[in-house]
Amino acid sequence: MIAGRVLALATTVTPETTQQAAGYPTLFVLVVLGSLVPVVPTGALVSTAAVVAFHQTAWFSLLLAFGVGALAAFIGDVALYWLGRRGVRSKNGSRLLERLRGRAAPDHLEQAERKLDEHGVVVLVLSRLVPAGRIPVMLACLLSEMPLRTFVRGDIPACLAWSGAYGLIGILGGSLFDEPWKGVVAAVALTLLVSGVPAGWRRVRRGWVAAHGGG
Repeated sequence: MIAGRVLALATTVTPETTQQAAGYPTLFVLVVLGSLVPVVPTGALVSTAAVVAFHQTAWFSLLLAFGVGALAAFIGDVALYWLGRRGVRSKNGSRLLERLRGRAAPDHLEQAERKLDEHGVVVLVLSRLVPAGRIPVMLACLLSEMPLRTFVRGDIPACLAWSGAYGLIGILGGSLFDEPWKGVVAAVALTLLVSGVPAGWRRVRRGWVAAHGGG
């Protein structure tokens, strides 16, 4: 009888259930890793998950994609900040802190420090929404020796806003096409466009200034 129930349960597992069982843990791990080391575009991951969730029948799929993305981003941020604080307190610094410095342009870091002084932890929310804004603001928080508790308090709404924004991009992509894979392509393209255009514009502007001597 027990064997019959197990067999019945196995035969009722739908592809959608399988996607949820494998997809959300994968999303969580990749976003955490992407928050620690920029090897994957975490925003595109959340958008992709939102596209897939949009086409699923379970009402909670979108909420789960949003929640997993926000939680993973938060854990990654807090872990990176904790490691950075250890480097700040160390007499010789740390390789991690130097890598963070290398990933933040000096002008961006200066701007982040100024905004942090003016607006406090509110800047953390904006840093998560602005492409390439997270690391300079995090580094500014580290250099100002912001307590971990204060950083956590500001990073919670930042990660929620970030996951919500990229989730909306995924919903937009999913609503435009009947087939999920087309929505994924659209969402990823839009995410990369949103992330890449500001950086490209800054490079063009710096090249223009350098070529014309700042005039």
